[in-house]
Amino acid sequence: MKTFSKLLLAGLVSAALMGCNDDNDKAINVTLLHINDHHSHISSDDFDYDVSSLGLSATTEAGDPVTEVAVNYGGFAMMKTLFDDLAAAAENPIKIHAGDAITGTLYYTLFAGEADADVMNDICFDAFALGNHEFDDGDAGLATFLDYLAEGSCQTPVLAANVVPHEDSAIADGYIQPYTVLQFEGEKVGLIGIDIADKTKNSSQPDDGTEFLDEIETAQSYIDELKLDGVNKIILVTHYQYANDLSMAQALAGVDVIVGGDSHTLLGSDALADVGFNVQGDYPTITTNADGEPVCVVQAWEYAHLMGQLQVSFDKKGVVESCAGTPVMPIEQSFSYEYNEDDSAVLDAADEALVVAALEAVPEMRMVVANENTAAMIAAFDEQKESLEQSVIGQVAEDLCLERFPGQGRSTICDASETYAMGSDISNIVAKAFLMVTPTADIAIQNGGGVRVDVAAGDYTIADAYTLLPFSNTLVTLDMTGQQIITVLEDALSNTLDDAGSSGSYPYASGLRYDVDASAAEGSRISNVEVNSRVAGDWAAIDTSATYTVVTNDFIASGRDGYDTFGVVYDAGDFVDTYTEYAQGFVSYVEMLTEANESLMALPTDEYSTQRYIGSDGCDHSSQSDCAGY
Repeated sequence: MKTFSKLLLAGLVSAALMGCNDDNDKAINVTLLHINDHHSHISSDDFDYDVSSLGLSATTEAGDPVTEVAVNYGGFAMMKTLFDDLAAAAENPIKIHAGDAITGTLYYTLFAGEADADVMNDICFDAFALGNHEFDDGDAGLATFLDYLAEGSCQTPVLAANVVPHEDSAIADGYIQPYTVLQFEGEKVGLIGIDIADKTKNSSQPDDGTEFLDEIETAQSYIDELKLDGVNKIILVTHYQYANDLSMAQALAGVDVIVGGDSHTLLGSDALADVGFNVQGDYPTITTNADGEPVCVVQAWEYAHLMGQLQVSFDKKGVVESCAGTPVMPIEQSFSYEYNEDDSAVLDAADEALVVAALEAVPEMRMVVANENTAAMIAAFDEQKESLEQSVIGQVAEDLCLERFPGQGRSTICDASETYAMGSDISNIVAKAFLMVTPTADIAIQNGGGVRVDVAAGDYTIADAYTLLPFSNTLVTLDMTGQQIITVLEDALSNTLDDAGSSGSYPYASGLRYDVDASAAEGSRISNVEVNSRVAGDWAAIDTSATYTVVTNDFIASGRDGYDTFGVVYDAGDFVDTYTEYAQGFVSYVEMLTEANESLMALPTDEYSTQRYIGSDGCDHSSQSDCAGY
């Protein structure tokens, strides 16, 4: 009798794990509406659209035909409309956010997650999976954001199956759960959250005692648990990167759909790529799990620019019969163009209709009217933001001079003699700031042209930081050999000296110093290169065969401004985008100094990246005071 009972129990467990159903189970359809990685980008953005082939009647002030218009797209006001409209028309809709909701813009810097939580609650997601950047301000910072999220009526489940907070963690008491189970037509659908483990531990700032378990082992464990509970339709909501999601799908038994994030992967049609967007795969991408059954993998790019829309049909055993869909990019039906250097104009109705027709021919693009209530909510935060931008975050102890090449004389508040020998004060400081706020980096490199103004002694505000670093660049890390680092410095110099490029390519650095001879032949201008990783030890000659992690801005990381060797590494995929705007990184550095009762001031001379400079005329700025130029 005991043997029979054991066999019966084993059979029941096996049947549950295999997704065996009773006669009441049935096939159902669900619609997944999802975003990921909005990174505190709650307002709309714009992109330039080539209209040269549309025959518009509009002309510039000079009478030239308009060849390009600005298209306003994305943002939570349009996303709210889109989610509401598509959910109302969908069969069994599930609204999902796959992580990295916070950090990246002033909306987080100033409001600590409140603005993000409010727009998320406005949409009312059915599940939110934690991403690595949720831990950028430690467990306590995450708790603050999740408290704001919990203030809404949605009570969105926060999923993180492989995150184990330590006993005293601010998120230990009921903030997160491994999964949630939804019911449609009497059928259960399980959603399991998975965060990327190593990246979160090494690139963000979780508490020391908080653990991040293996993604695949944890996912399988909870899939099995849900199967035992009679749930045979399993969706993983992952912040684990597109390529990892595909590998994980094949390694797991019982998984049906993966809604992912972290890699900011744009999936879509060739038509979307033809407009100029970097489409990296099919939406959905279909693979098979360890059982040989279909798995549908999707992701929805970044910054609330696009919403994924996936229809999934399950049979009564919980196996995917089909999945299909098209991501949707919400677009405002109003288009501006550059009328002259100072003014823009809006297309008239006839030209607008031509642009709308062309854009709507792209399957992913849809004209959307922004939700008025959401727009008003964002406008209220914008009003506060304008005031808070003037908040003093630190003190500047002395005037900090701007320069590109040493001796160029670009500064408006400093005498040329002050930057004559070693170049810019503030550009060296910016490089150090990026190094200090990027814990995985050994050294930092910043192009001189990316730093825009002198910094005068006195109070320093958030607005000052965004004036200093006004571009929408993010901080990126690249793993490079010592020889590649030397070569990239040579690239930067060559861009100006050999290729007549911008003088803004001149390289500044932190944790890295060198001598420059602008009069030498191409490829031989950099010498005496030394490294002091994180400026935490002693200076030593760079090891050309060793690998170092370099933090820089994504503009030059991709090979722009003459930084060709960066571009080679970047194109090979050997980089990590932190998705932290570089101005926000500088704000964080100034706040770090303030917390330590320190002011922003010129670095010690041994930390300046240019230790000796010989101009293109052969004049040594270190020993001669009458060099004519750079």
